[in-house]
Amino acid sequence: MAPKHLLIREQLLAEISTMCTDDALPQERDLAERFNVSRTTVRQALRSLADDGLIYSIRGMGTFVSGGRISKGLKLTSFSEDMRGRNMEPSSRVLSATERIASDEVALNLELAPGSSIFEIERLRLADGVPMCLETIYLPAHIFPHLLNFDLGGSIYGLMAEQFRVRVETATQRVSSQLASGIDADLLGVPRQAPTLVVSRQGVDGKGRLVEYAVSVYRGDRYDFSFAVQR
Repeated sequence: MAPKHLLIREQLLAEISTMCTDDALPQERDLAERFNVSRTTVRQALRSLADDGLIYSIRGMGTFVSGGRISKGLKLTSFSEDMRGRNMEPSSRVLSATERIASDEVALNLELAPGSSIFEIERLRLADGVPMCLETIYLPAHIFPHLLNFDLGGSIYGLMAEQFRVRVETATQRVSSQLASGIDADLLGVPRQAPTLVVSRQGVDGKGRLVEYAVSVYRGDRYDFSFAVQR
């Protein structure tokens, strides 16, 4: 006989197939009573469904039916452009925005001299109100003077182009994986130690200047990256 959590998974899978995206699943305790199992067994079943991108959890709110993972190709687009291209409404929550001296890592990635001033912007990015990624953007202060006077809740690429006549033409991206820290997990609404994708990006404008360095932490259950290769 199959393990109980697999049987529960199959039952929930059948039910999910009849539900709509973002519909709520029953609470863990209700599922435990219904299937006459422990909450640990229920969590195993839910974790399996989440790993397959079929459901997602928001801390303090519950578990919901996923619309599937968002697959991002390796084309240079902003988060806002990505989401609108999928008929999803992007939004941002600005967590902090400061001007400070660049750390050694940031100065290296922006090819700045030690002691250079940069703007650091931390934002939570959402799609249709669901947290998708945490991003930290570093911009050279001498290229974007008085940046903090502008609205930082929309597309940064749009702001760069409209207010400063700077367009990111090419970028180098590196993708790695890590487990969500406590703070990241709380903001993204995922369990602690949940898998995430970390994308670091260096943006270059038409003049060949490094104008952006960004590090984004994406939910592993809602996002993946796809690319084509040639031999």
